[in-house]
Amino acid sequence: MRIPIPYLITLLLITFSQAGTKAQHKPGFLEFMHHPWVDSTLQTMTPEQKIGQLFIIQAYSENEKKTDELIAEIQNFQVGGILFMQGTAANQATITNQLQKHSNIPLLITMDAEWGPGFRLKDGPKYPVQMALGAIQQDSLIYRMGHEIGQQLKRLGVHVNFAPVADVNNNPGNPVINYRSFGENPNNVVRKTWLYAKGMQDAGVLAVAKHFPGHGDTKTDSHLALPVIQHDSTRLNTIELYPFRALADSGIGGMMTAHLQVPALEPNPNLPSSLSPRIIQKKLVEEFGFDGLVVTDGMNMSGVTKYFNSGEAAVRALAAGNDMLEIVPNLSEAITAVKTALQEKIISNEEIDWKCRKVLALKKWLELDRYQPAAAKNLTADLDNPRYTLTKRLLHEQSLTLLNNEDSLLPLQRLDTLRIAVVSLGKENTTSFQRMTANYLDVDFFNLKKNATHLELSQLVTRLKNYNLLICGLHNLSLSPSRNYGTDPLWQEFMKGTADKKQVAVLLGNPYALNFIPGIENTASLLIAYQENAITEELAAQAIFGAININGKLPVNVNSTFKLNDGLEVKKNDRLKYTIPEEAGISSPYLERRIDSLANLGLKEKAYPGCQVLIAVDGKVILHKCYGHLTYEQNQPLEKDHLYDWASITKITGPLPILIKLHGENKYNLDLPFSFYYPPFRNTDKEKITTREILAHQARFQPWISFWRNALTQSGELQHSVFHPQPDPGFNIRVSSQLFMNQDHIQDMLGEIRDSRLLPTTKYTYSDLGFLLFPFITKDLTGQNYESYLRTTFYRPLGASTVTFNPFNYFPLERFVPTENDDYFRQEQLRGFVHDESAAMFGGVSGNAGLFGTANDLAKIMQMYLQYGRYGGEQLLDSASIAEFTRIQYPKNENRRGLGFDKPYIDNHKKKLKEAYPAVDASELSFGHSGYTGTFTWVDPQKRVLFIFFSNRIYPTRNNSKLFDLNIRPAMHQVIYDSLKKGHSNR
Repeated sequence: MRIPIPYLITLLLITFSQAGTKAQHKPGFLEFMHHPWVDSTLQTMTPEQKIGQLFIIQAYSENEKKTDELIAEIQNFQVGGILFMQGTAANQATITNQLQKHSNIPLLITMDAEWGPGFRLKDGPKYPVQMALGAIQQDSLIYRMGHEIGQQLKRLGVHVNFAPVADVNNNPGNPVINYRSFGENPNNVVRKTWLYAKGMQDAGVLAVAKHFPGHGDTKTDSHLALPVIQHDSTRLNTIELYPFRALADSGIGGMMTAHLQVPALEPNPNLPSSLSPRIIQKKLVEEFGFDGLVVTDGMNMSGVTKYFNSGEAAVRALAAGNDMLEIVPNLSEAITAVKTALQEKIISNEEIDWKCRKVLALKKWLELDRYQPAAAKNLTADLDNPRYTLTKRLLHEQSLTLLNNEDSLLPLQRLDTLRIAVVSLGKENTTSFQRMTANYLDVDFFNLKKNATHLELSQLVTRLKNYNLLICGLHNLSLSPSRNYGTDPLWQEFMKGTADKKQVAVLLGNPYALNFIPGIENTASLLIAYQENAITEELAAQAIFGAININGKLPVNVNSTFKLNDGLEVKKNDRLKYTIPEEAGISSPYLERRIDSLANLGLKEKAYPGCQVLIAVDGKVILHKCYGHLTYEQNQPLEKDHLYDWASITKITGPLPILIKLHGENKYNLDLPFSFYYPPFRNTDKEKITTREILAHQARFQPWISFWRNALTQSGELQHSVFHPQPDPGFNIRVSSQLFMNQDHIQDMLGEIRDSRLLPTTKYTYSDLGFLLFPFITKDLTGQNYESYLRTTFYRPLGASTVTFNPFNYFPLERFVPTENDDYFRQEQLRGFVHDESAAMFGGVSGNAGLFGTANDLAKIMQMYLQYGRYGGEQLLDSASIAEFTRIQYPKNENRRGLGFDKPYIDNHKKKLKEAYPAVDASELSFGHSGYTGTFTWVDPQKRVLFIFFSNRIYPTRNNSKLFDLNIRPAMHQVIYDSLKKGHSNR
């Protein structure tokens, strides 16, 4: 059951307000202390069985061969629980079920799952480390994480999590706690520890806070020796002990006792805190009033074994107030010693009974009296639930902490002014961080491997001289302090060598590492991501470009420059975010299954050799996927960075942004005769035709003119006066790789348009002719030619660096998706040359066709339209003008068109899917366009949906209508709306 977040936060605030007064909240399992099952079970147990219930033994699910040994220990000693260490989820579930079969009393299955099952399991879910969580300001996410970890552990058959860490880490050199702590602020630690624990316990798993009385200010690892905490009582009560007292008041179920030497609480220098009655019984149980389960840290750690053997340590631990002992090195010796201590009245039978009763009550709370085995079926799928992935992404995102931001550099603005090099320090190969930055802008990648030579560093610095911004990812770091957190001394030299450049530095690791990278404090922007994985790398890159907010706060003091709670807030700027469907309220499996099915149907029926689908909802790209190959020969798989011929999508991405901008600036009147802007139409039958009529395809123009056929000889050959096979003098209009046109022929084609016969009636007739003319009026209106104006005013500011005419001038052949094998005009496979014959004869630069680009770059343009002209923090187009251009202009004439934009069929929502265009559920505010080559794009401002479908359906020939016959594009489009409805209904 999901608990409403507002109610939860209110409840938790009440809990915190009561903390520190008296222990009003007790662990839930205590209500079963006198349950009939507990009573009857205890009555039937022998003293040996009661003692056995107080021990937890260790298991490794990666080693199934030792299962027989575990079974023997369970049968011989009647142990109370199992602590699982490294392994896999399936193995652990299998071994758990085997062990439970051989135990008379169901076993407590425990784990150290500090940031989820993945803390121990190779294939388990893994959330951010606690230091990263300490930076988060939206605390409800911590509860959500705790609840999910509880669900995952229950699914695995785990009942107790030895987490969260409640230590206040204020020692940068701490070798064992450090990044495992929520940080240095005791209040932050308390709040987040309790939210984590509360979420887990609400999911039915006992939370155990550790390591009492506080392991945060140590330089020694208690696994290896006995650390000493030298502080006085006042300091201990306000820092180290404070979280444990507050958690005891709040109702946490368990506490783990640490092996520490604390002179202010225990004068014996050789007595670990875990074995001290003064610290456990007097302080934790009596003074703090903690009635929950008290468990020792591993009794095999040197902090204990250095001074005591297994038997003496076990007796001392139980006598000190612990209820259960974890990983005793010699179990037989320990149990024998406890039995002897009972006989010698060092420990009373009542004490053992009470501890055993507590363990049984916990098992009853966990419903182990009705034990059910962990189901193996669908275990992996259940643990891989995308909902868990979303929480992990949101936690990483909200932990991002910005420590420097000189001149408000982030989020990056004016992309058209930036020459960016993205440098990954510590990595040899291209990183996820680099690849994500390339989604926003054309950038260059550089790498400097770990332990590079000075020569390699010098060569890199030289290669970076021509860039005005460096984005540097610091990779391959260690979370722990050993070897200076994994920093490379060469990085300091890199910082010096590039100090003249404006830099954005991203530390993908522990913020304490900043102390070992001199010069990094001088970078213009410094972003901390706390960990290195694909998610943190991608989110850090997105934050730099403004796709997400940055609001994390440093949870520790790093040095005199970077202090506790430092962190600059930066608001996102409406650029596209790249995430998973769940962030838009959509089920990943449902969306992908249906899109995959339709895409693969097209491949199977040979509607196209390959296709690409991009879907964004609410500014979030939630699916971008390629299917198939460039051709039916299947020599090259289709990839996201392949460039498509957009065909008629050029109409809404070429002339339209110019006209919308000029209209918004009152420099273009849609209702003046087009001849006012295009003088050749004056004194013709087209003189009074308006731009509005042309854009709405209601100007009575012919649908097209076959210019190339009009340039044939009577025998069907291309006229030599018009076309040459090479670029001879005067023949500099490149039509294809082996065909060049006489530049003077452009005037002949314009004359053909001018002199073309108008249709007899005013009605909707789709026509390219008017769009062919818009490039010719751009220079008079803007002072720049059509192509350069588009590039400098729109494409570069948007970061749409692949969008271009005549892409063969800029990109290698292998980047292009072939369109058609043209065996009638250009006599070649068209690849990188515009397919549309008219656009080709206008030099590949036209208003009806000619643009190429990636789906990702088209998405930027369409998202800008969806956001009514705003993108990347800039208002590129007037919102009122976009509203005007995207409304139906002549509905009474059965004309669905906007101004240049296509619109849904009139009464589209009343139609069946096979009759609708595009999707049935596309709102009346939606708009887009399709392209003859098999391209399609549509946005819906009302539903915040963006859809792009790319295919080369005309390869190898245009005589292929299967894309339309199968209704693939409207069907895919409808899947998005279906997914939204399904997602919302399941919330």
